[in-house]
Amino acid sequence: MNFIKMQGLGNDFIFIMDKEENYLKDELEIAKKVCDRRFGIGADGLVIIRNSEIADAKMIIINSDGSRANMCGNAIRCFAKYLYERGIIKKDNISIETGDGVKIAELFINEDDKVDLVRVNMGKPSFKGEDVKLDNKEQLINEVVKINDKEYKLTSLLMGVPHTILINNNDEYSMDDGKIIEKSSLFRENTNVNLVKINNKESIEVKTWERGAGATLACGTGCCASLVALNRLGLCESKAKITTLGGNLIVEIINGYVFMTGEATFICSGIVLI
Repeated sequence: MNFIKMQGLGNDFIFIMDKEENYLKDELEIAKKVCDRRFGIGADGLVIIRNSEIADAKMIIINSDGSRANMCGNAIRCFAKYLYERGIIKKDNISIETGDGVKIAELFINEDDKVDLVRVNMGKPSFKGEDVKLDNKEQLINEVVKINDKEYKLTSLLMGVPHTILINNNDEYSMDDGKIIEKSSLFRENTNVNLVKINNKESIEVKTWERGAGATLACGTGCCASLVALNRLGLCESKAKITTLGGNLIVEIINGYVFMTGEATFICSGIVLI
């Protein structure tokens, strides 16, 4: 099976072309195999490129544990760059069907016809408990909750996928806390967890424990969710630089919509036996 591996902020993905949905027969199991870092290629997720009836292309995302994800910010930037630089869709505005609806990616193309940056309209966030899949809560905004006898002040929202924000200015929390919060009974379908440090109102740092992937170097939707939550709490502006372990993003809120701008790069290509 032919593949291309890409990364956005160190969040790495294996890309496979399956336009007609007739190539991959057991994509969830295949994802677990190829994403394994010892027995496969190694990645945070598998991305499948398919035809779409409502957009230029359709993006299927499967986490390294074989679970599906509706949306991934780092993956969609890679996806747009892949489509353009491989000559599949030669436009500087590409529509992409995802599990969270159609997203528009704006490509910044240099004189060598290469994509330097990708800016994606990530849509509107939601703080509704029914969207975040909260258990018996209408919302969770800056609320202290007790999980495993430890108290956390949490804010949860849907940014394509569920995210929970935990302010970590004094480094009192770690990825172990992220793992605990992810599987709390508060969340019917688990949650991604973002530990956020506020440098100033235009600069924040985010570390993410991803549902289905664990600790990663970065999470695009997590960066977007973190800015939205902090802006809601009056702790940051509507536009900020987001620093992750894998690099930087610019995230901004315009008329209720969230826009994310960042890089994406190719790593390698080859053939994998499955």
